[in-house]
Amino acid sequence: MDVTEFMGIERTGESTWQLPVATHIVTPGNFLFGGCGLGAAIVALEAATERPTIWATAQYLSYAPLGSTMRIEVTVAVAGRQTAQARATAWVEDREILTVNAALGSGTLDLGGVWVTPPSVPEPDHCPPRRIPEILRSSIFEHIEARVASGRPMEQIDGTPGDRCSALWCRVPGHLEPSAATLAIFGDFLSGGVSHPVGRRLMGRSLDNTLRTVQLEPTEWVLCDMRMHALVGGYAQGIAFLWSERGTLLGTASQSVSVRAWGV
Repeated sequence: MDVTEFMGIERTGESTWQLPVATHIVTPGNFLFGGCGLGAAIVALEAATERPTIWATAQYLSYAPLGSTMRIEVTVAVAGRQTAQARATAWVEDREILTVNAALGSGTLDLGGVWVTPPSVPEPDHCPPRRIPEILRSSIFEHIEARVASGRPMEQIDGTPGDRCSALWCRVPGHLEPSAATLAIFGDFLSGGVSHPVGRRLMGRSLDNTLRTVQLEPTEWVLCDMRMHALVGGYAQGIAFLWSERGTLLGTASQSVSVRAWGV
């Protein structure tokens, strides 16, 4: 299974795709999970340009409810020798759901390095499963396996402020090959990281997601290394570094999140 099969995205024309919004790709609120929206747009953009993603950023405008079909339209604005600049717009009927801008391509410069390091955490088999409260079931969280690598499990968040950093090992049972689209899905787990530093169970709604790919390699599990920057006035910001099991930096995911207290 690849990410296209997992999400169920289908090509319908030269520059159009559709995504049926089914249970395995929705939030507990029964609308499309933001990372799947960005991931579906990335699939369409990469197919339209025949180039890999360098970066892609999604602005979320409305909700695609469970049972709807989201259509995606791609426009390639510029196609240079190495880099293409393109955008994808997604709709449900006449409502615009999200807009994704992206750069796609690859270079040949044999120079550089990676100047960040992964956190020291146990291997996935030595980490406890992330427990899913009843309210989060019948959603994408039942279809992506996550293990708590660092930070407190959700049931242990008790009002005491904690570390701004936490980490989850993530995989799709059946194992999807790493791609920019799968990283977009895992990166959207970042919105849950805001509960750790404040010590409160919070619900986060992504306002934007930006994925930057570094290098892809085969890995069963991806470590979502979440580092929150701030929560002020109901809006949070943070970044997730996405690592392979070998410690290779696959990419980064950053976002702004609208936050409210659990159950409010």
